[in-house]
Amino acid sequence: PYKVEEGKLIPVEYELPDETVKTIKSVFKDEPKEYMEYVIRWLGLLELKVPKIARLAVDIEVAGEVATRIPNPKEAKDPIVAVSLIGSDGLRKVILLRREGVEEGVADVDAEIEYLDNERDLILKVFDYFRAYPFILTFNGDDFDLPYLYYRAKRLGIEADKIPIERGRDSTLIKNGVHIDLYKFFFNRSIQVYAFGQKYRENTLDEIGEALLGKGKVEIETPISELTYMELAKYCLRDSEIVYGLTSMNNDLVMKLILVLARITSTPVEDLTRQGISNWIRNMMLYEHRMRGWLIPRKEDLLAVKGKITTKAIIEGKKYRGGEVITPKPGVHFNVAVLDFQSMYPSIVRQYNISYETLNCNHQECKSKIVPGTTHWICTKERGLTSLLIGSLKDVRVKWYKPRSKDKSLPPEVREWYNVVQSSLKVILNASYGVFGAENFALYCPTVAEAITSIGRYVITKTVEKAESLGVEVIYGDTDSLFLKSPTKGQIEELMNWAEKELGMELDIDRIYRYVVLSSRKKNYLGVYQDGTVDVKGLTGKKRHIPDFIKEAFMEMMKILGSVNSFEDFEKAKESIIELYKESYNRIKRGNVPIDKLAFKVMLSRPPEGYVKTTPQHVKAALLLKQKGFDVRAGDIISFVKVITDPGVKPIQLIRSPSEIDADKYIEYLESTFEQVLDALDIDLISMAGSRSLWSFMPSKKQK
Repeated sequence: PYKVEEGKLIPVEYELPDETVKTIKSVFKDEPKEYMEYVIRWLGLLELKVPKIARLAVDIEVAGEVATRIPNPKEAKDPIVAVSLIGSDGLRKVILLRREGVEEGVADVDAEIEYLDNERDLILKVFDYFRAYPFILTFNGDDFDLPYLYYRAKRLGIEADKIPIERGRDSTLIKNGVHIDLYKFFFNRSIQVYAFGQKYRENTLDEIGEALLGKGKVEIETPISELTYMELAKYCLRDSEIVYGLTSMNNDLVMKLILVLARITSTPVEDLTRQGISNWIRNMMLYEHRMRGWLIPRKEDLLAVKGKITTKAIIEGKKYRGGEVITPKPGVHFNVAVLDFQSMYPSIVRQYNISYETLNCNHQECKSKIVPGTTHWICTKERGLTSLLIGSLKDVRVKWYKPRSKDKSLPPEVREWYNVVQSSLKVILNASYGVFGAENFALYCPTVAEAITSIGRYVITKTVEKAESLGVEVIYGDTDSLFLKSPTKGQIEELMNWAEKELGMELDIDRIYRYVVLSSRKKNYLGVYQDGTVDVKGLTGKKRHIPDFIKEAFMEMMKILGSVNSFEDFEKAKESIIELYKESYNRIKRGNVPIDKLAFKVMLSRPPEGYVKTTPQHVKAALLLKQKGFDVRAGDIISFVKVITDPGVKPIQLIRSPSEIDADKYIEYLESTFEQVLDALDIDLISMAGSRSLWSFMPSKKQK
C-alpha cells in the first residue's frame, strides 16, 4: 500500500496486529515454516482493507443517421447529444445538447439536467469531470464511449492538450486517472463463473444489470435522434446508473474485488480489468521469480528439460487427457446430492508438490514417487514454487477467509470484506492449473497440467470405488464432483472423512437437487433445486443468437420441469413438453410465427466487403441489403431469417411473405434445442416426429 505526501506516493509498511498473528499461528499451526511465511505475507496484504474509491460512471448517446447502426468512433460524424454522469460523491447529472425541433417531454428524470447549445462546450465540460475523479467507469468505453469522445473532440477542433484521453491499440485510457471498462471485466470467463456463479450468460449491459442489480436498460421504440429531451436523459442516465451500480452493489464489492485481485497478482488495475486470468497468474509467478532472484526459464527450455506428455487426450484437439468424467446413468433421479472436492486442482498442487521445477527432478531417489497414470515423478526433497504459492493461497482462503465470511460473530462489514477476499482467491485458484497447459503462458509446461489432471482422475476413481463400497449409487461424475443418489447423512460423512484421511482432499456437499435428469451425453444434465429453480448444464437453449421463438419455447419447457415434485408429476411434465414441442413444431410449419420472432440478430464487426476468407450468414444478409440500396456499415445489427432460396438467408426488411421462410431449418434448431433434454427424458424425437411432416402431428379423423 501507499500514501500520498506532498503529491508523491510513499510506500507504507503494514504489519498485522500481534493478536491477529497469534490467531493465524493457531489456525495454521500444522503448516511447515515455508508455508507460514507465505501465509503471513498473503494475510498482511489482504487484511489491509481497500479504501473507498472516488469514481465516475459515464455514458454517451450519439444521434446517428441510421437507427440500427452503431456510430463509428473513428469517423465520429454524428453529434454527441447526451452524456450522463454518476459519481461516488452523489453526482447525478445529464448534459444535453440543444437541437432544433426537439420537444422537452415529461420532466421526470431523477438527476440534474444541464443544457448546452454548443457540442464543443459539452465535450469540454465532460473532460472537466474526467479530471475531477481518479477512476472513470464505462461499459465498452474502450471501443465506443471514450474513442468517440476523443475523435469527436479532434473533429471539432479541440486542442490535444485539452483532451484527457489516450488511445491505445486495444484500450482507451485516461491521462490523469484510471479507466475501467466493465465490459471487459465482466467478459472475463473466470469472473463470470467463479465470482458471480454464471448469474449472467450474455455480456451485455442489459443482461448483467438485470442479473446482478435487477435493473436493465430503458427500452425505447424510437431512434435516439427522435426522443424528447427527457426520454433521452432517462435512457442515457439508466446506462450510467447500471455501470455505477455494478461497482457499488454489496458495499462496493466489484471495486474491492478488482483491487484485491490486483494486490494478489501484482497486476495494475487497468491491465487486470482488460486481461485474461492467465496474464494475472503470469504476473504473480514472474514477480515471485524476481523476488527470489531466479532466472525466468524460456518455454523451449522447459519443454526440453521437463519431458513430454505421456497420456493421450480423449477430446480431439487437446494435448493431454483431462479430468475424469463418470458415464451418466440416463433418466430421472430424485434426491441427488452433489459432492464436490473443494478447489480440487489447487489442493492437488499443494498436496502433491506440483511445480515445473519439482516435476521430473534430477534426484535419483525421487523417481519412485510416480504420478498415477503417467511416467512422471515428483520431487520429495524441495517444495515447489507453484505448490507454495497456490497451496498457501488455497489454505488462506479455506482456513481463514471462507469460514470468517460466514462467522456471524463478526461485524457485517468485516464478513463482507472476507467474502470479497475469498471470492477473489477462488477466481485465481480455479484457473491456476490450466495455465501451464496453455501455449501462450510464459511458463508453459504441459507436463505440469498433465500431472495435475492425472492425479485428479485417480482421486475421482478411488472416491467412486469407496462410495460404492458404502452402498451409495454414483449416477454421474465430472472432474471434481460426484452425483450421489439418495445418500444418507452417515454415508456422506463417512465418505468425506475417508477423502480427507486417505487422499488429503476436502470433499463437501456442493448442492442438493430435488431431482436430476441425466442425458447419455457427458457434461449435459438438468437439475431442479428444492425451490423449483432449474439448473441447465451444457444445453443450448440459453445460448446467444437463437431466435426468440425457440428461446421462449425452451424457457417454457424449463418452467414445466421446475414444477415437478414426484415421478407422477414427471410423467405429466413429459406429456406437457411433448405437446409444447408439437405446438412449436406446427407453428413453424404453418408459418404462424411472427417474422421478428424467427430473426437472428448479429452485429457486423467490419464492413460486409471486409469479410474475405469466409462469408458468415449475417454478412450474406448484409450484402443483400447493400444490393437493394441500403447503407450497411460496420456496427450495424443485421436481423435475418433462414429462407428456402439462395443464399439461404434474407434480411427481415426484404421478406415479403412467410412462405419464404425455410421451416425445416427452424425445425432443426428447435430439435437441437429440445433434444438434449428430451434425450434425458427418454423421448425419441425422431420417432415422435416421424417423417417430419406436418401431418404426423395432426390429430386423426377418429380423434376429431
